[in-house]
Amino acid sequence: MPRTCLVTGAASGIGKATAALLRAQGRAVIGADLQDADITADLATPEGRAELVTRAHELTGGRLDAVVSCAGVAHFDPLTVRLNHFGAVATLDGLRPLLAAGTDPRALVVGSIDSVHPTDPAIVEAALAGDEPAAVAASQAAVDRGEGHLVYSSSKAAVSRWVRRSAITDDWAGAGVPLNAVAPGVVVTPLTRPLLDDPEMRGLVERSVPMPLHGHARPEQLAPLIAWLVSPENTLVTGQVVFADGGADAVLRGDRTW
Repeated sequence: MPRTCLVTGAASGIGKATAALLRAQGRAVIGADLQDADITADLATPEGRAELVTRAHELTGGRLDAVVSCAGVAHFDPLTVRLNHFGAVATLDGLRPLLAAGTDPRALVVGSIDSVHPTDPAIVEAALAGDEPAAVAASQAAVDRGEGHLVYSSSKAAVSRWVRRSAITDDWAGAGVPLNAVAPGVVVTPLTRPLLDDPEMRGLVERSVPMPLHGHARPEQLAPLIAWLVSPENTLVTGQVVFADGGADAVLRGDRTW
């Protein structure tokens, strides 16, 4: 029986590339997105998160072997923390019982190099406390004071820290389920194309995310790493934020390893 994998954000970008590679490897893939997917759900809302879990149960018979949470946005808006953090956490927690019934279960969330950039502590701490209204309020406050860019970095920092905290618990490691994050640098997707097409914004992006190895990435370059992390071959890697960023993390943070 082929492994059954669920990928959110599967209609475009990294999610689409990952779903395509998993299918090419013989996996049965269920895609979830706002449209053009097996499961249509808005993971920025409680209703959409519940719909994802319900439909996943229906389509899989109650068992999954891997979950890849790719859905995300980068707006200067509270929507970003609703989707990037709370949507991802709800996806992974909501589908954990299906993983428990699977074979060699694995889980992963797509983070970002932006998690090493400045963040808003109020957003991050509210997110890690599971307080969505407070995180949304803190995000709106950041937007109102002209620091909307902090919402994205804070959402990715929070979900990365959630992965670190959760991966070693009885629910995940204790149940034999590796849980990791992959943190890309700049990836050329519909999300980033408008920025990269603007010469001024492109310069700003390249200064904030320097990528000395091969420059900006394509979604297809991230997919093999994600596919391996959610494969049966990964038996030891868990609780890690794996930077697949062309060297940006090493440039920005130097030779510190923790």
